[in-house]
Amino acid sequence: MQATQTNLSKVPAVTLLFWILKIAATTLGETGGDAVTMSMDLGYLVGSLIFTALFVVMVIAQISARAFHPWLSWAKIVATTTQGTTHADFADRSLGIGYAGGVALLSTLLAVSLFVWYRAAGTVSASSVTTRKAESYYWITIMFSQTLGTALGDWTADSEGLGFGGGTLLFGGLLLLVVGAYYLTRVSRTVLFWIAFVLTRPLGAVVGDLLDKPVASGGIAISRYTASAVLLVFMAACLIIFRQNAASAKD
Repeated sequence: MQATQTNLSKVPAVTLLFWILKIAATTLGETGGDAVTMSMDLGYLVGSLIFTALFVVMVIAQISARAFHPWLSWAKIVATTTQGTTHADFADRSLGIGYAGGVALLSTLLAVSLFVWYRAAGTVSASSVTTRKAESYYWITIMFSQTLGTALGDWTADSEGLGFGGGTLLFGGLLLLVVGAYYLTRVSRTVLFWIAFVLTRPLGAVVGDLLDKPVASGGIAISRYTASAVLLVFMAACLIIFRQNAASAKD
């Protein structure tokens, strides 16, 4: 057996619970990332360095694990969402490339990641993530998708003038279209998965901003710490109450 083989998938099965947790994680990524960079006043660069370090630690732990561990897997996803928030904000604001520039850059990086993964493995399906090499592609692709989603959410809510409520309706509506395509068409399930995965991130971004931004800016001014704590408790409760399995070939 090769050293890189893990035999069984170590990523979550794509179920309704998966999507509920994904939206909660992306919302937590927004409130948690903003808590560090804004509420703690550490800035986007320091926040990005902190969450990049956390990302690296979680990747090593995830790839080193010999079996699927729901808590570890979702901790890793939360790490990518917080990192996505700070990285997108750093690129959009500190580097001055703007929301449109950030979306264009990150869309390109995501497309390249998926292309390289497909060329190397012949598939980009979550059910194929059974080796350390595939895991590496999977988590790198997720990192880019989470960062892209943050930039996309901020772009539509701020630059395009939809506001947080309008952004929530927009991305929620697009996700419903993906659900419809899943049940009513024969579009590739893998393609629909990645479309939905990307769209849940801007949905979480605008919902997170809706929760913690000042009333004058269109939010409802809940403390970022409070919102983050509630989301953490919700995710923990879901993982305790509901059993989650690893992805399989039928997913």
